[in-house]
Amino acid sequence: MGFVVTRIQENRWGERWPAPAKLNLMLRITGRRPDGYHLLQTVFQLIDLCDWLTFHPLDEDVVELVTEIPGVAAQDDLTVRAALLLKHHTGCKFGVRIQVDKLLPMGGGLGGGSSDAATTLVVLNALWGLNLSTETLMCLGLRLGADVPVFVAGHSAWGEGVGDVLTPMTLPESWFVVIKPDCHVNTKEIFLADRLTRDSKSIRMSDFIAGDSVNDCLTVVRELYLPVANALDALSGYAESQLTGTGACVFARFESRFSAEKVYSALKGDWSVYLAKGVNKSPLHEMFGHGSV
Repeated sequence: MGFVVTRIQENRWGERWPAPAKLNLMLRITGRRPDGYHLLQTVFQLIDLCDWLTFHPLDEDVVELVTEIPGVAAQDDLTVRAALLLKHHTGCKFGVRIQVDKLLPMGGGLGGGSSDAATTLVVLNALWGLNLSTETLMCLGLRLGADVPVFVAGHSAWGEGVGDVLTPMTLPESWFVVIKPDCHVNTKEIFLADRLTRDSKSIRMSDFIAGDSVNDCLTVVRELYLPVANALDALSGYAESQLTGTGACVFARFESRFSAEKVYSALKGDWSVYLAKGVNKSPLHEMFGHGSV
């Protein structure tokens, strides 16, 4: 699935690389593995909202982060962990300084940290000339988080397993209004909740296309987090409102930019709100074109 350019020109050091967000257009919990991880079915819709990463070469065999996130130690940052994992897997002795222009809200269910990690894997694989395959990078990414592989693959997708078994999907490139409520949803709390549905019947891709877009986490999140419930209600006055992942972000889909902009304008005075376009191919992979970068 997807492709990864294995080498790019050295003068691409210092360039800004996108790390796009995602929305879960559907999320079903179909079971639980013996290790406690939940088995899922989901649809990953990539959108054009992005963090931006810049990489600078270092002579020393170190990984530095120059834009630390408040409350997150540098060694715990997913970009640093991704770079170190790449170095450990290949045995390379290259050094890098990483700068992250963080535009995506944290803890919102948009996959920002996972996407940052994926961009780090993909771009450093190319800049360092490591020649690792897409599949290898996806496997490495899974060690960092269940959402990382879809960003490495670089295409909107149907996801199963823990979200890591991916089938590319070509989705309508709709417009979305996304609200980030003023709260952080504890994902572990949601998945441990007694009243969470864990035995949904598996569906087919055709069922989703026909309109089955249930998120099994929605009821629990709405009950436990009033700001999320309020955001869902605010959006529902304009279109069907949905939860991405376990939240906290909620969204509504629109057929045209004009329709989405009207709702965005109506809400932006009261909410932290974003306007986004759905894309099938990741903006990161668009920058690589067909391998001639």
